[in-house]
Amino acid sequence: MASTTANDPVAEVMTALAALEDPKARAINERHGDAHGVNLTKLRALAKELKKNDELALDLWGTGDTAAQLLATLVMRPRSHDADRLDAMLRAARGPKAQAWLVNYIVKKSPHAEELRLRWLDDKDPVVASAGWTLTSERVNKSPAGLDLPGLLDVIEAEMKEAPQRLQWAMNETLAYIGIENPDLRDRALAIGERLQVLKDYPTPPGCTSPFAPTWITEIVRRNAEK
Repeated sequence: MASTTANDPVAEVMTALAALEDPKARAINERHGDAHGVNLTKLRALAKELKKNDELALDLWGTGDTAAQLLATLVMRPRSHDADRLDAMLRAARGPKAQAWLVNYIVKKSPHAEELRLRWLDDKDPVVASAGWTLTSERVNKSPAGLDLPGLLDVIEAEMKEAPQRLQWAMNETLAYIGIENPDLRDRALAIGERLQVLKDYPTPPGCTSPFAPTWITEIVRRNAEK
């Protein structure tokens, strides 16, 4: 790709992304709600070529194109954006992968992660709320001090069964991590999972752990005990 010092670097990058388009990849991605056909290995190679560039990242995000938004998360710096900008970016994300990459690659490494976790957790938009629960799972794993874990279990028990799919998945993840990381709450987490039956029948490839919380908790606790 030519240097992005051209007059219109965004147009240049969009041309490069179009050249990477694979109709077969697009068909597969669209079945999962992601409207792009770019191979992710090639996308990462393009990001490496571009290097970190926050101005370009914001311009790419603003195009609303899924591949461009994925690329944007790979060239932006997590500490360069305030909470309001990250909030706006999440709400403007196109597709679940762009939302997930923004949360995992940028927000989790941002100094505003906790502020956004609290802002998003009870948001009326289930996609935004799911981001809050994803950040909550991160806290449960890495810095649980100060979290009201029994209170989180109360919310999960009351709301997860009827939650929209993306939100349900994120709440289920938090349920599993609470059970894995907290022996004193494990029985309750297992009981909630058994009663709600969320993701019990989710198709799981051979060799992978089921996302059904009781199975997930039990398997990871077993593995940890064997270490």
